[in-house]
Amino acid sequence: MSTISREEVARLAGLARIDLTESELTRLAGELDVIVEAVATVSRVATDDVPATSHPLPLHNVFRPDVVTATLPVEEALAAAPAAEDGRFAVPQILEED
Repeated sequence: MSTISREEVARLAGLARIDLTESELTRLAGELDVIVEAVATVSRVATDDVPATSHPLPLHNVFRPDVVTATLPVEEALAAAPAAEDGRFAVPQILEED
């Protein structure tokens, strides 16, 4: 039994401003039916004692702690720059502004 009709797909496509052909409406109605059934199957299997997860494995912070260290001297940072001006990188102007 179909849970998503072609008319519902057409209505949603209209709301999303997506132009679909008649064959696309028919195909998507069937594909969305499969998706809805898959979600219903998972909903039947999931029970209250199964916690919701966003990842199959626990995530851990892999970043090192922030440690204040000496910064790179300006001269050394600009040494390999194609152009520098007043202690800054010089880049071509891309906007017609002052």
